[in-house]
Amino acid sequence: MTERAARRLMLVHAHPDDESINNGATMARYAAEGALVTLVTCTLGELGEVIPEELRHLEGAAGLGPYRAKELAAAMRELGVTDFRLLGGTGRYRDSGMMGLADNDDPDCLWQAGLDTAAEDLVAVIREVRPQVLVTYDDNGGYGHPDHIKAHRVAMRAADLAADPAVRPDLGEPWRIAKVYWNRLPRPVAEDAFARLKDDLAGLPFDETAAIDDVPGVVGDERVTTAIDGAAYAEAKAAAMRAHATQIEMAEPYFALSNRLAQPVFTTEFYELVRGEPVAAPGERETDLFAGTGKEAS
Repeated sequence: MTERAARRLMLVHAHPDDESINNGATMARYAAEGALVTLVTCTLGELGEVIPEELRHLEGAAGLGPYRAKELAAAMRELGVTDFRLLGGTGRYRDSGMMGLADNDDPDCLWQAGLDTAAEDLVAVIREVRPQVLVTYDDNGGYGHPDHIKAHRVAMRAADLAADPAVRPDLGEPWRIAKVYWNRLPRPVAEDAFARLKDDLAGLPFDETAAIDDVPGVVGDERVTTAIDGAAYAEAKAAAMRAHATQIEMAEPYFALSNRLAQPVFTTEFYELVRGEPVAAPGERETDLFAGTGKEAS
């Protein structure tokens, strides 16, 4: 990296497509504003269900992971993100499958990885990139998937280890991340969007709607500290989601996963600040993830 961008945002996700659904508008906005946006994806989602009939042969096959890697690259082009990596390199950690399945016991899956081993793979990236801001899931991984839970644990542990000069000095100089956020969605926002979805359902290719509690990270208003307006990047987010065609079916402004239950696409993306100094006035929300870092938008 010959010249370091002034603002540096890192996101840690479990599988390809998670980043576009949760943070696509945020990523596109900051990339367009000149920030370095670094995505670390923990697995290639080798066990994902495949939606299109013409690609169904990939489901459960060795080719799904590499195919999803190509989808991820295409999605990043749509978002303008050039720095995206796999935790520990390609094939280091495999998809763990849904909670409670035998796949969770695969010794090569992320769920079975030693926490500090996986965290040190991320420490190397943190010390290289030196982000001021880190975004990941809450401690339930948003909805209880083992890879999401482990991605959360790895990200939080790596943030601690990266700042400790006694930990793996061979991985670079220590770096303390100023602000750590978890992905969130305020319940009132979700309720309004799902009410509109029910009105629009008859014109969509989906038969039913998802439940609000199927959406990862839904919490009460009081937990949400930050709202990033990505309306100007709605098409970039939708295009990135379309790029993940094995996993997502789009009918803008809605989408569905393999269960074919319709959900809204959110272009204002919400977060909870869990580490770092809050800067918003009481009763208000931050509008910039870098607020208080000295790297605010000009």
